[in-house]
Amino acid sequence: MDPRLRPLVSSWALTVACVAALAHSAVEPVPRNDDWWKQRHGGFNTNVAALGTKSKVVFIGDSITQGWEGEGKAVWARYYAHRDAINLGIGGDRTQHVLWRLDHGNLDGLAPKAAVVMIGTNNSNGEDNTPGQIVEGVRAIVAKLRAKLPGTKILLVAIFPRSENYGVIRGKLAQINQVLRRAADGKDVFWVDFGGRFLDDDGTMPAALMPDYLHLSPAGYSIWAEAIEDQLSQILGDTRVKPVAASASGSGISGEWVFTIPGPDGQPVSFPMVLQQDGKTVTGKFQRAGSDKWLTIESGKADGDTFSWTVKRDRPDGTTMTYEMSGKVADGALTGQAKAKLDGNDVTSAWSAKRK
Repeated sequence: MDPRLRPLVSSWALTVACVAALAHSAVEPVPRNDDWWKQRHGGFNTNVAALGTKSKVVFIGDSITQGWEGEGKAVWARYYAHRDAINLGIGGDRTQHVLWRLDHGNLDGLAPKAAVVMIGTNNSNGEDNTPGQIVEGVRAIVAKLRAKLPGTKILLVAIFPRSENYGVIRGKLAQINQVLRRAADGKDVFWVDFGGRFLDDDGTMPAALMPDYLHLSPAGYSIWAEAIEDQLSQILGDTRVKPVAASASGSGISGEWVFTIPGPDGQPVSFPMVLQQDGKTVTGKFQRAGSDKWLTIESGKADGDTFSWTVKRDRPDGTTMTYEMSGKVADGALTGQAKAKLDGNDVTSAWSAKRK
């Protein structure tokens, strides 16, 4: 080698070594070797080729996104079927797998107006990737989408909280989201963060929303759809879909609730309530305060964002009091009125309920 070239070659080698040292798994596109993964990826490409520019929106992510085909199926049918939406979620995927898929057919021929992206929770397991690396992985996906689909607006969804209680994994995801939100420019990339809706006031995660404290229930998918609908409908330029909780999908108010109503002394009294919505029919039960007995809901109906039912309670004097209850769904909570006759007089009380 010409001695004059040695410094240049050494410098080049050092540069390559530094770049290699900076690279990490979250930004290096790779496929997975599972046969079912390959089949699902291939199925995406077939579906994408069939729909082409007809699809208005695509969802990109992991098992939580794939779950739109399972627990979220009814919600998807109401919000996204008429938009020819495409689900590009694969269980277990990490940022590096999505990066590979986007380069190998998942976007070919598409020109959606919107792409909904939620990915990264699988990269956060243990010590697999640092928060900074995961941020870089998600940003790489955003950059690739912008390059391949320049006319598509991106709704970047904050990674959902996971685990039943406070913990290290929750903190890690919170740190990621704090920085990841800066990827949004308000023009082509929009940030959406509604993770707090999956938690109770004390920080616990209700099983009614995430049964395994990671994957969503039908009610959880309702929260997702409702949280992004305003922005999504604006991007798509179509009519906003009314909340799925008011639909006949059967998932709107199903689940476990904590029902609160003023007691005899005016102080709030709370007790468990379980509801099941099947189309426009509502069934369920209340646990009597201070008792292990339950009261059955009768004549329950749901129509739009409203519902009604009756509950009968026996009184110490041997008579039965009938409560006519009605209310509406709003922001994942229930509010309403309970009407009854007490000693010949009409009595009306306001009540509310939040998910357990």
